[in-house]
Amino acid sequence: MPDTRVKHFWDGELDVARWFAKQVDGYEVTSWDTYYLYGPDAEWKRVPSPLVGSGVRFIGSVKR
Repeated sequence: MPDTRVKHFWDGELDVARWFAKQVDGYEVTSWDTYYLYGPDAEWKRVPSPLVGSGVRFIGSVKR
């Protein structure tokens, strides 16, 4: 996201990706290239909430 307010972090060990998949999405997989959007009133207790939106980035086509 080309916005200076957005922070990008690399999760090489997939710890955060697995945590969000289980705790926020409710399934036992890895959350690949996913974003989670929280508003200014969000609080991080057991899990951050309220979740305003989420999504994934996808590739429409690949040249081989």
